[in-house]
Amino acid sequence: MRAPLLPVLLSGTFVQLVSVTVMQVAVVDIRQDLDAGAGAGQLALAGYTLTYACSLITAARLGDRFGYRRLFVVGMAVFTLASSVAAAAPDIGVLIAGRLVQGLGSGLVAPQILSIIQTTVPESRRPRALGYYGATMAVASLAGPLLGGVLLQLDPLGLGWRAALALPAPIGLAALVLSPALPPGPGRAGADSRVDPVGAGLCLSGLVLLVLPLTLGQDAGWPAWTWISPAVAVALLAAFAVSQARVSHPLVHPSALAGRTTRWGIGAVLVFNAGIPSFTLLLSLHLQGTLHDSPLRTALTITPYAVGALLGSAIAEAAARRHGAAVLVVSACALAVVSVVVAATIAAPGPALWLALGVGGVAFGLFTASVFALVLARAPAHAASSVSGLLPTAQQLGGTLGVALAGVVYAAPAAGPGDAFWHAMGYETVTFVLAAAAGAAVRRGRPPAPPRTPAGSPPAPPVSSGSSASCPR
Repeated sequence: MRAPLLPVLLSGTFVQLVSVTVMQVAVVDIRQDLDAGAGAGQLALAGYTLTYACSLITAARLGDRFGYRRLFVVGMAVFTLASSVAAAAPDIGVLIAGRLVQGLGSGLVAPQILSIIQTTVPESRRPRALGYYGATMAVASLAGPLLGGVLLQLDPLGLGWRAALALPAPIGLAALVLSPALPPGPGRAGADSRVDPVGAGLCLSGLVLLVLPLTLGQDAGWPAWTWISPAVAVALLAAFAVSQARVSHPLVHPSALAGRTTRWGIGAVLVFNAGIPSFTLLLSLHLQGTLHDSPLRTALTITPYAVGALLGSAIAEAAARRHGAAVLVVSACALAVVSVVVAATIAAPGPALWLALGVGGVAFGLFTASVFALVLARAPAHAASSVSGLLPTAQQLGGTLGVALAGVVYAAPAAGPGDAFWHAMGYETVTFVLAAAAGAAVRRGRPPAPPRTPAGSPPAPPVSSGSSASCPR
């Protein structure tokens, strides 16, 4: 393994997720500066996630076809250019377009990172590399609001929110300069690396119609199209699933979901991320909106969460190696308890709140740094790119769904602002309990029956799983 390989890959992961979260603290200033309405502001916030989530599965297959490094470079170039355009946008229309293209660039890059780790890093060192990958996700998810709040408060050179949105650009440029460190050549050359155009069309259109109403429905007042769109999306995604069983070169390898660990692991990622982005967003909204804290004070209040995430990520590899999937269960249960404590202490921020956020950060870091490693370590080698696309897709879909649902709960009629936050934290508690249940299902089971494989593919080997656990009382 070349020495700079992991730093280059992880820099790509870092900027992608920072771009998801930095807008959470910048969107209010953007709306005021660009004289944008609530719907436009929401689209600027969620447009990135829309194109990011919807392109991942197809991008993973494109990496197989044209080479992981090539797709990484193309995606990072698109992402970096779009980041610069968004930061310099003269109006809200240009900003939205920049964010949409930026998300597409991220979608091209993300699955290549996991595929390169799976195919290049020696098996003995892969768990540690995946642990670093999970740690980077944990840190990046919290660095966006923290760094964005600091930049908005300090307002360097009078740039305001533009400085926050420009954060990913220099890191993206550095990743492009160092990209020759990545392995050259094709991903998985051969006849089975061809891309199924019908499946790609069904997958992309189905995911767009599923994610779009979740991102825009609440601000639009949930008109009729936001209810029709998911129904059409389900039909398209069902057609996609049927087509994958019939074509010779499916986008998702048949053995990708054959193992219990992979199926429940992807489910755990989906449910857990239905709570995580919304948890930090609700904290930011409540602290700045209801409690009238400044962006910097809000960032400092959330800092124990970021510090805890660093600690949790640091111990995740050893914990997952020793306890397996029990780490997922304990982490999710801990966050369920933390949600209740945060609701009880948020009105008067102090040591109790900071301690709870610190514990929540540790749990977040443990879960995030462990789950990808647990799933990918047991995925069949020939299905690595499919799983590499499915995992971040579940992550982004869960986050989008969670933000929408938590927003509905938080905006529901309540006796007072404090009650609204209690209701929202109740949603978080239920979500993390469900994530713990999914984590408990990631356990050792019987090897799956060998699935039908595409022409020219080797038979899928059995997939082993981690240990079982239940939510501690």
